[in-house]
Amino acid sequence: MRPFGPRSVAAVLAAAALLLTACGGGGDAATSAAGGDAGAPQPGGTLTFAVGSDAGCVDPQQVASNDTIYSVRQLVDSLTDQDPDTGEITPWLAESWTSNADASAWTFTLRPGVTFSDGTPLDAQAVKANFDRVPQLGVRGNLPKSYLSGYQATTVDGPLQFTVTFGGPNVQFLQGTSTHSLGILSPATAAASDDERCAQVVGSGPFVLDSYTPNSSIVLAKRPGYAWGSSLWEHKGEAHLDRLDFQIVPESGVRAGSLQSGEVDAIGNIGPQDEAPLQAAGAQLLARANPGIAFGLAFNQARPLGADPAVREAVSWAINRPEVVSAVYTSQTKPATSVLSSTTPDHAPQDALLGFDAAKAASVLDAGGWAAGPDGIRAKGGQRLTFEITYANNAASNKPALELVQQQLRAAGIEVALAERPIADFATIQQSGEFEALWFNLTRADPDVLRTTFSTKLANVYRLPPGPLDDLLDGQAAAVDPATRSDLVGQAQQQLLSDYGVVPVAELTTTLAVGADVHGVRYDASSRIHLFDAWKQSA
Repeated sequence: MRPFGPRSVAAVLAAAALLLTACGGGGDAATSAAGGDAGAPQPGGTLTFAVGSDAGCVDPQQVASNDTIYSVRQLVDSLTDQDPDTGEITPWLAESWTSNADASAWTFTLRPGVTFSDGTPLDAQAVKANFDRVPQLGVRGNLPKSYLSGYQATTVDGPLQFTVTFGGPNVQFLQGTSTHSLGILSPATAAASDDERCAQVVGSGPFVLDSYTPNSSIVLAKRPGYAWGSSLWEHKGEAHLDRLDFQIVPESGVRAGSLQSGEVDAIGNIGPQDEAPLQAAGAQLLARANPGIAFGLAFNQARPLGADPAVREAVSWAINRPEVVSAVYTSQTKPATSVLSSTTPDHAPQDALLGFDAAKAASVLDAGGWAAGPDGIRAKGGQRLTFEITYANNAASNKPALELVQQQLRAAGIEVALAERPIADFATIQQSGEFEALWFNLTRADPDVLRTTFSTKLANVYRLPPGPLDDLLDGQAAAVDPATRSDLVGQAQQQLLSDYGVVPVAELTTTLAVGADVHGVRYDASSRIHLFDAWKQSA
């Protein structure tokens, strides 16, 4: 086995290429933590946080929507953490780890004295119970299942030591252990049914679940005696805040108004129209670009239009990305330059494939046999060029962005209908294949997100046909050498965009607004938040 120190492992696994910095408007634009130098943190109080949607589940291993991740991330600890500034993997529950030469086996040593909130010890057997259960999760558990792709077993080597083995090299696994998706749950919770876990979970995190009312609120309480936080956190011991109250408020304007009036302390998913009024009211805007797959369209290639390369290519050329970004998103957002966002390790710009060119879109459709009809919409063999884009209701920007894309595509002779669905239904929609095109993104601070999303050997929710892309994605997952992995990831991005298997539009940038009296709200490497260091300044 080959040992890695926590400060060198990222270089070995290509994560050191990640350099994520926060940006934003207002006086706190240059930092990822709310509040400036306000003196010593004050303990106690409740932080009320308004978010736009509810995933219908409070199990971190079954939640993929940011609005719900904000709360459930506080319930569980992870084996490792990832430095948001350098991408390095650092200790959390695990004090140290080693890997064999091809990264097909990983051995971890846990810190002693950690317990779940039900009193059960967090030991090697508890981790094994979690990892053995993950492959059995249903469709809501696609993220942790992808991080454990090729999983064979977890062997308990001692009370605090265990080895995770895979059927082949699995370079991305270490970064996966830093995510909420592989946050460690109590053995009793791990053994419960998927639906039972969605209603109630027990973790070892700095907060415990107090109550969950679907589509209304998620309320957390401070965990007494907590003393095993991440090595990246600012203080030791218990969290500063007594309670976290996450309120589900779908309307962006209502969330903004509630913060301005002091009814809530923080809000997510602010719209561009809210930036100036919030700043004028003294709110701090915290922004951080999300690593992973940029927001865009992916076609179901099992459907006739999705299988037509001319249609996919024409859609890409017909979208004016800068116009969409400037009209719909907050000022920190950038147009997509690849399928991966620019903050993802091994992002390789593909600007030549992502330009706006109405004439080229027209020529591609002409060559594909799609002729303009009397109303301007193209047709071929009696079939109108029309399809439906399905999107989730979990971000205020989704609908206006797609309405503008709809207008741009109509100018190219492509008719689009928009179908909004609850975020809680999205995983089922993807698995069922009951869609023509999806508007989606996926956040992860590792380029293996390409494999878990687009490999035809895995879930393959977009029904891509097998091809050269699969070999590139498998190759990067097995490449321990950083330079080799970077090259393969770059080739995979070019292959995806050359085939127009995905049409990226905008990089998701998480922008939160918090009150002037709130301090210590921090983004992690995946642009999700930790609230362990957060506190409120009393009047």
